[in-house]
Amino acid sequence: MFESLPPILGELRSLYEDLHANPELSFQEHRTSALLADGLAGLGYDVTTGVGYTGVVATLANGEGPTVMLRADIDALPVQEKTGLPYASTVRATDAQRVDVPVMHACGHDMHATWLIGAATLLAATRSAWSGTVVLVVQPAEEVLAGAAAMISDDLFERFGVPDVVLGQHVTPAPAGTVAYRSGPVMSASDSLSIVLHGRGAHGSTPEQSVDPVVMAASTVMRLQTVVSRELGADEAAVVTVGTLHAGTKENIIADRADLALSVRTYDPQVRERVLAAITRIVQGEAQAAGAPREPEIAMTISGPAVTNDADATAQVANAFVAHFGAERAAEGPRTPASEDFGLYGDRSGAPSVFWFVGGTDPTLYARALAEGRVAEDVAFNHSPHFAPVQDPTIATGVEAMVVAALGWLAT
Repeated sequence: MFESLPPILGELRSLYEDLHANPELSFQEHRTSALLADGLAGLGYDVTTGVGYTGVVATLANGEGPTVMLRADIDALPVQEKTGLPYASTVRATDAQRVDVPVMHACGHDMHATWLIGAATLLAATRSAWSGTVVLVVQPAEEVLAGAAAMISDDLFERFGVPDVVLGQHVTPAPAGTVAYRSGPVMSASDSLSIVLHGRGAHGSTPEQSVDPVVMAASTVMRLQTVVSRELGADEAAVVTVGTLHAGTKENIIADRADLALSVRTYDPQVRERVLAAITRIVQGEAQAAGAPREPEIAMTISGPAVTNDADATAQVANAFVAHFGAERAAEGPRTPASEDFGLYGDRSGAPSVFWFVGGTDPTLYARALAEGRVAEDVAFNHSPHFAPVQDPTIATGVEAMVVAALGWLAT
């Protein structure tokens, strides 16, 4: 089967460069979706567009057997690219807040889409080697944790069937050519909260006439730092980050409100509940202690579950990876506090799911940085303006990994 891969690598490199140079923001992926839909239709897949607004679903039935869902995400980020690549993005777009922003594939979704097309090509060309049905999900809006929910709400499983397994992968700043798998929680749940603290405005010279929301916010931010350090055990994990804090317009005016935005990451559902309850308690308590004239407003703006790999399905994928790549290239990896909405597919369908990582960093660069203790400084991570996976062997490795995993269920 994999002898069919080298002849198409040139086309896949061209596709990757095209996608990288033409990124699109979440739920704006019209060009990307059309390009991938046309490519999949040309391979003989039954293609449906507009699933979850800009999503694409492509199916290929090949006799009796399991249904395997393979997913790739396609949206980009509001980041100004600084890679210096000849195919670097110069695209600008209007975001959901109607702000003009630069756009870049800073998380590698262009690579994910390229892998999916490569895997689709190999599976379509080697139908005698497998039996069953392949369902390819081209998902929008992963970066805002909304695309998976949108496709599921658009009757993804009712229209295209409940799969026997859901498989997905992500490029990561590890040596290119390597694959990392893990059973159980592999990526954290993500919750974003918007908080409004209400005070009473006054002149800066008469603070006694105010209820100062800046002081209230400062106390709240400091108190929130104790959620992880004082309310969780040493073997429990969570991250609570206050990402934005806005209050006031001028130095001699005490404002009447402060706006905060929080990001919360957890792996365990019970820990998640305790952390969110602690945040609510602290915010309300600080407002009461300050004598706030109104209750604070606390709203969940983004929420996605942890990506948790099924133990049996992960063992099957891991064994297939080691057999194909060798133990020197395929090994167990750590869990990451980053988040993904991939976990929704398994949660909502009830099917086992497996999500793994494929290295995309030049191996020589990574080895040197590791030896010098400079990985954080010298290796560009996802969401960095310098993030750009090396094409070789990243493209080939990702295509092989996706096909090898799928064949664990489809092989005759």
